[in-house]
Amino acid sequence: MKVEPFLVAVPQADLDDLRARLGRTRWPDELPGVGDEFGVPLARVRELADHWRHRYDWRAAEAELNSHPQFVTEIDGQRIHFLHVRSPRPDALPLVLTHGWPGSVVEFLDVIGPLSVDFHLVVPSIPGWGFSGPTRERGWDVDRVARAWAELMRGLGYRRYGAQGGDWGASVSRALSQHDADHVVGVHLNYLPTPRLPGDPDSARLTPGDQERLAQTEAYLRDQPAVRLVNGTRPQTPAYALNDSPVGLLAWLLDPMTMWAARDFPISPDRVLTNVTLFWLTGTAGTAPRLHRETGGPRSWHTVQPVGVLVLPEDITRPVRSYAERRLPIARWTEADRGGHFPGLEVPELLAADIRAFFLDLGGR
Repeated sequence: MKVEPFLVAVPQADLDDLRARLGRTRWPDELPGVGDEFGVPLARVRELADHWRHRYDWRAAEAELNSHPQFVTEIDGQRIHFLHVRSPRPDALPLVLTHGWPGSVVEFLDVIGPLSVDFHLVVPSIPGWGFSGPTRERGWDVDRVARAWAELMRGLGYRRYGAQGGDWGASVSRALSQHDADHVVGVHLNYLPTPRLPGDPDSARLTPGDQERLAQTEAYLRDQPAVRLVNGTRPQTPAYALNDSPVGLLAWLLDPMTMWAARDFPISPDRVLTNVTLFWLTGTAGTAPRLHRETGGPRSWHTVQPVGVLVLPEDITRPVRSYAERRLPIARWTEADRGGHFPGLEVPELLAADIRAFFLDLGGR
């Protein structure tokens, strides 16, 4: 596997074009007094777009990304971009951290520092996202991504490692635990839907709190948000607008981030805009959702390694522990006191602490 160093170096002309497009935005109409019932509110998008145009500093974000060693390689015909941050401990356990949608590697920027004290970190961009660029052929589903990660870790010389993720990252991590079972020592998840499956105890036997969790999960899976339905069926159609209008892209990504984060939205405007700008500058807003279209319905991966679960109280679904324990070898279960679907952006200190505790308990040093 040939690995080449990579630095983010966006041409100034691209940033000038972005600023000019923001200045030419054709703003849509909005019904008075509807709040967020019809979608992300106009005032919220206007405020962030103004910050994006006049005050947001991509060069500072670029410097932060470049403060971590980055590389590109090719696996299975696909360019793969990844951050590779080695711990000062030579015997540290390697971890591969996988992001989700509508996130990116930006989700992990605030946990790299604390985690790299004890672990070697590999943080790849899923094919279709960011500097991994668009996928060039069909078939890049979760299982193929997991196999690519297994090859990436082998190519880096890691024969024993852990996997972590939420959203799509949780699915990739679980698939990786199956496809590279001899080398994955444990899996840490911060997202684990647990709808009732045949053989599970009847919901009437659950506690009232677990009944609420089950109802929340089944309602979410039954009534998928519009963005998820579009991503899973017709991702090419919105790609034309998302690749042409930065404000359109901002609203498209901000809507699920707002719905799925905690109610007080503890994600800074600059982190939101770094994530959105990464999609914009790489032209991958329309290519990242191909993973959803390619993967299709829910998968079941056989996991034999210990599993740690961090439950965020305001996530879009919260797992029922008794159901989770029927499916996975749960070794650690943490109920956080705050946070939503994006813990790396919302409560990075809680996420880093739980990842560290789980993998150190496995003998990660």
